[in-house]
Amino acid sequence: MTDALHPTAPRDGSSTDPSGATADRREREVAGSSGLVIFGVTGDLSRKKLLPAVYDLANRGLLPADFALVGFGRRDWKDEDFAQVVHDAVKEHARTPVRDEVWQRLAENCRFVQGDFDDDDAFAQLRKTIEALGRKQGTGGDFAFYLSVPPRSFPQVLRQLQAHSLADPPPGSWRRAVIEKPFGHDLASAQDLNRIVHDVFPPGEVFRIDHYLGKETVQNILALRFANTMFEPLWNRSYVDHVQITMAEDIGIGGRAGYYDGIGAARDVIQNHLLQLLALTAMEEPDSFRPEALSAEKLKVLSAVRLPDDLARHTVRGQYAHAWQRGEEVPGYLEEDGIDPASRTDTYAAVKLEINNRRWAGVPFYLRTGKRLGRRVTEIAVVFKPAPFLPFESGATSELGQNALVVRVQPDEGVTVRFGSKVPGNSLEVRDVTMDFDYRDSFAEASPEAYERLILDVLLGDANLFPKHQEVEQSWRILDPVERFWDSHGNPAQYPAGSWGPAEADEMLARDGRSWRRP
Repeated sequence: MTDALHPTAPRDGSSTDPSGATADRREREVAGSSGLVIFGVTGDLSRKKLLPAVYDLANRGLLPADFALVGFGRRDWKDEDFAQVVHDAVKEHARTPVRDEVWQRLAENCRFVQGDFDDDDAFAQLRKTIEALGRKQGTGGDFAFYLSVPPRSFPQVLRQLQAHSLADPPPGSWRRAVIEKPFGHDLASAQDLNRIVHDVFPPGEVFRIDHYLGKETVQNILALRFANTMFEPLWNRSYVDHVQITMAEDIGIGGRAGYYDGIGAARDVIQNHLLQLLALTAMEEPDSFRPEALSAEKLKVLSAVRLPDDLARHTVRGQYAHAWQRGEEVPGYLEEDGIDPASRTDTYAAVKLEINNRRWAGVPFYLRTGKRLGRRVTEIAVVFKPAPFLPFESGATSELGQNALVVRVQPDEGVTVRFGSKVPGNSLEVRDVTMDFDYRDSFAEASPEAYERLILDVLLGDANLFPKHQEVEQSWRILDPVERFWDSHGNPAQYPAGSWGPAEADEMLARDGRSWRRP
């Protein structure tokens, strides 16, 4: 993160680290006395991401010594049982070394409340627990409530927080809600959920998690564009031929049949992750990096997005089929445990979008996502137009493609620039070469995990990296017509597991005289 995203940060880059760990100079603010309540604390997201992120923040000196961690779930656990579960998750998944003195300080304020979401007694006990922790901290009780639960449970948990006055902060304190995706399954459900959550928490205290926005490389899109002069003059329809945004996974649905079937790739990834990446790539420069200014520019872009008239020719959905992948025989989607053999849920989705504004008119943005593809990768490729005239002999540029700037979001975070260069020798032959920037090689500090960045921002009240409800609703306005079209037009195309998607997706770009990048 740059200073611009945290204007109150000390200029000298210093940070106090009571644990003695090496301070990350990018993180200049330490959360005050506060706590985090996690609903769904026994799930995979909590175990693999949230609990390790809390420990890593504590280990880096970014949480107060009296930070409180409260789990809510149905398990018959005492506080010490929960602390052991947290310790096991941290030991297995934490990014930083487990140090006893840091762990002991964190474990001292670990609490667990047993109950179901409809259990009034459990929520009454939760209130007593956080009030007691607030008195111990000497504060009124600043707490964030993290809803790591199935989307169908969001309204019930929110209503219980309201009914038991848990969302009402004591004087001088705050209470915040953190909500995981998917935020609704279409525009109408997103609007209903927004009404419920804003009835319980003020809009400024609601944080909708898109963990992609916590990744260093996604934030670096803003730095690339607005901290340099060499890219922005070319960042428009005069020089850009098209943009490809890809999120590919090389795994199937695993044990997530209950969540995934009926949602699919487009709702799971395009509506939030990829449209947010599109907005950051295409937005105009904000007047500051205040949350309101950043959101306003993203919303302008999303409001200008237009779907193609012929959705049959310019959208594709698919399902992975039985095949061999990396030497292993893997089942097709319809053969996965818990999946209806007649399911029409998409595991691959590709759409062509355009942005009707002065900067981008006529430039197609191709978005694609899928499971069981060739490799795990997320990238944004800005592909430039060919040079208008090449004064080279015939054949000298046969291996020259189009210039491109590729932002790699994961797994190898960095940026690649592809351009033409002369081949050594007597002849003037030109071919593509790449210039590469890799985070791991360029910075001494390791990049924090996305959930570290986002949890800390919640505790600090910094909403820069969290989509506003208007952005969520506008994204559904873009995707809903596509989903309605797919619902009434045939079945998903099949593609072999381990490939790069159905042939129909290649044909979609070929009609425009283009082809997908091979990441």
